[in-house]
Amino acid sequence: MGIYLDNAATSFPKPIQVSDAVYNFMVNIGATSGRGAYEKAMESDRLVYEARKHIASLFNHDDIKKVILTSNVTESLNLAIKGILKKGDHVITSSLEHNAVWRCLKTLERDIGISISNVPCDEKGYTNPNDVEKYIEENTALIIFTHASNVIGTIQPIREIGAIASKYKIPFLVDAAQTAGAYPIDVKKDNIDLLAFTGHKSLLGPMGTGGLIINLDKDINPLKSGGTGGDSSYEYQPNYFPNRLETGTPNVAGIVGLLEAIKFIQSEGIDNILNKEKEVLSYALKRLEEVENISIYGPKDIEKIVGVITFNLKDKSAEEVAYELDQNHGIMIRAGLHCAPSAHGVIGTKKIGTARIGIGYFNEKEDIDLLIDSLKKINNQN
Repeated sequence: MGIYLDNAATSFPKPIQVSDAVYNFMVNIGATSGRGAYEKAMESDRLVYEARKHIASLFNHDDIKKVILTSNVTESLNLAIKGILKKGDHVITSSLEHNAVWRCLKTLERDIGISISNVPCDEKGYTNPNDVEKYIEENTALIIFTHASNVIGTIQPIREIGAIASKYKIPFLVDAAQTAGAYPIDVKKDNIDLLAFTGHKSLLGPMGTGGLIINLDKDINPLKSGGTGGDSSYEYQPNYFPNRLETGTPNVAGIVGLLEAIKFIQSEGIDNILNKEKEVLSYALKRLEEVENISIYGPKDIEKIVGVITFNLKDKSAEEVAYELDQNHGIMIRAGLHCAPSAHGVIGTKKIGTARIGIGYFNEKEDIDLLIDSLKKINNQN
């Protein structure tokens, strides 16, 4: 099967309950949600409702109707950004954003004339929350921050940034792609107005699932319009949640799998998951220092990063390292810019990229031992 160390891209393996739930739905239920009054359709409705309820519980959110289900975190981010920003608005964001945020903002800058301010960080990815306040303008309509960098893992001070946003009554959007499921998130305590997450990473669910939690009273324009299963005679998108922001047949099979994944996480306990990943992460950072000619980027402090380590070997491209690990040692990692060139600009690797390992809940120290032995062998190749 090989050693999988690309959990920052998508988690693998998934809990067996996830695939069992998807299979059971596909074989024994199969009906869509919100579009039928027969028994199987109502069971589909119930499962989607349960998913919203468990998602709300996981992030300490009160309004289940404002748990919007999407196909991934990119859709969630586009939904929030394009649903709020209008011509002439100003937005503040970090210097570490994934293209899911950055391309969306740059497109709006080009097409409708928004303006963007990037809050600087240091070479380890640390952002001083007080710096955010310096960039606030009269027309600042949104503050967006990644919770943790997908390149160097640095956790951002979202609670403090959220407090600043709240002080100025500016909506605060958090991209939790790398943290949801592996790191405690409380939308109330963390002052989060909008939380975008994906189901297929640390939430351990299927691809094609995600969501947006709306923790504020603000109208958000729909990203899409179409059938919702109700109010069919009304010619416009409904004004109430979640139907205002959800349209078309939902991915119920995926949502059912996500429900079981979240149940698994709640059963294991977020703190237990975090501690297990920290243990393997700490071991990996320690053992990687044994590898000659290695450059490790970002913080080397397990209290300040999620399970992401990015590195390069001297005189070997990241792609070459990843290829050798896969083809000759059965170890799967990621190489390149990781869809986040801004973060690579911070660490000075925008032209060369990096190799990245993503540690997940099901990784063990033995996986790291095999990685280190393999990197040493690659180092010794001519």
